[in-house]
Amino acid sequence: MDRLESMSTFLAVVEAGSLSAAARRLKTPLPTVSRKVSELETHLRTKLFNRSSRKLVLTDAGSSYFAACKRILADVTEAERAASGEYSAPTGELILTAPVGLGRAHLIPILADFFKAYPDIKASLLLADRVQSLFQEQIDVGLRIGALPDSSLIAVRLGTTCRMVCASPDYLAAHGTPRTPDDLAGHDCITYAGFSSPDVWTFYKDSAAVAVPVRARLVVGSAEAACDAACAGIGITSAFAYHFRAALERGALTPLLDEFQPAPLPVNLVYTANRFLPIKVRAFLDFAAPRLKQVFAELQPPPV
Repeated sequence: MDRLESMSTFLAVVEAGSLSAAARRLKTPLPTVSRKVSELETHLRTKLFNRSSRKLVLTDAGSSYFAACKRILADVTEAERAASGEYSAPTGELILTAPVGLGRAHLIPILADFFKAYPDIKASLLLADRVQSLFQEQIDVGLRIGALPDSSLIAVRLGTTCRMVCASPDYLAAHGTPRTPDDLAGHDCITYAGFSSPDVWTFYKDSAAVAVPVRARLVVGSAEAACDAACAGIGITSAFAYHFRAALERGALTPLLDEFQPAPLPVNLVYTANRFLPIKVRAFLDFAAPRLKQVFAELQPPPV
């Protein structure tokens, strides 16, 4: 039995939640995954899982062994990186994640300059408007908007961003300007999946959240498309300030209901806490953080 391989398989089963999910993640036949776990239990002379027809549950021994395996395999990985010279020169592949709009507009230009400065580093950039697990997805650095409930992550504060509601001057000239959130009931609104309910938007009055029904005239697939639709005069939409910045600067959109928006949200670069921080990650943090701080300083909504 290859002990390290069996330990890695065991970790994958715990993290994936089932033998079949681990097999898909590892691209390994299910019988092989099952056999490795069984061999590990035989070697340890103890059960690692309580098996039922619906799920696997770690035993007390399994929970303790899981924590030990994570620590041991992390140390092995870092030892291999050190031996290969990764800690003396910035080389290798970075796995990064960011919200779609923020990544496209601001992280990709920074990556272009980063690659010029560090020609031996390559990267994978995962753009998604959902929070991805850095540990489970094996991501090095994430760009996150909002509070950070996972205390195991280390955060580098970049600034803040806020929500905005906007419409084109032509739309407002034809339909009038809403002065309160309740006025939205008489307007065409543009919504998109993943950000807000298609028929209810949340505003704040006297520090209390207020749910306001809206009429979704158009539902699109992304905030970027919603911004484009608002610029075309279709209706009113809501998104983060960075989505609207260019359109506001050229006068294509007008901000609305600013006094009813929630407090700005923090923006951070986050990474997992390891005893050894790979030099490629440190190089990216040192390069990207000051540039992103400047981006968010410039992305504050312009005075109106």
